[in-house]
Amino acid sequence: MDMSDRARAVRMMIFDVDGVMTDGSLYYTDEGQEIKAFNSLDGHGLRMLQNTGVKIAIITGRQSKLVAHRAKNLGIDFIYQGAHDKRSAFESLLAASGVTADQCGYMGDDVIDLPVMIRVAFAIAVPRAPDIVRKHAHYVTTLQGGHGAVREACEFIMQAQGTLDGVLAQYLK
Repeated sequence: MDMSDRARAVRMMIFDVDGVMTDGSLYYTDEGQEIKAFNSLDGHGLRMLQNTGVKIAIITGRQSKLVAHRAKNLGIDFIYQGAHDKRSAFESLLAASGVTADQCGYMGDDVIDLPVMIRVAFAIAVPRAPDIVRKHAHYVTTLQGGHGAVREACEFIMQAQGTLDGVLAQYLK
């Protein structure tokens, strides 16, 4: 099965946060408040993909109010934070969403993501991911996490599913 066939199977796309939706940097204020930077192009890519009927989910090992705010802003209903065992979070997500593993894609950047990446139809990694993670990915983005990688993944899926041209046509009217 080639990458496009795998992307065509995706009915739910799951994303890690740090290193995927962000560049992986962790910023803290003197008071200990965490700050993250999200890419607006990535956010719009997620919205476009959602509008084609693909569900979006987040599974992240860290716990952050910022991630909850970002998910709410993007209309992402499925969010699992503090998921140090991502396999367990993934099983919970499957039960809650009604999709099967072979209908899912997952985008990660580190070894903690491998238990999910090896179970989904379409696994995506970012270029800075360790070799073992890239080895288990079906697709490695050209863009880095937090700098358009999520948008690239969303557009790849839409292209494979034949929905990208229709989505983009809305902006050309």
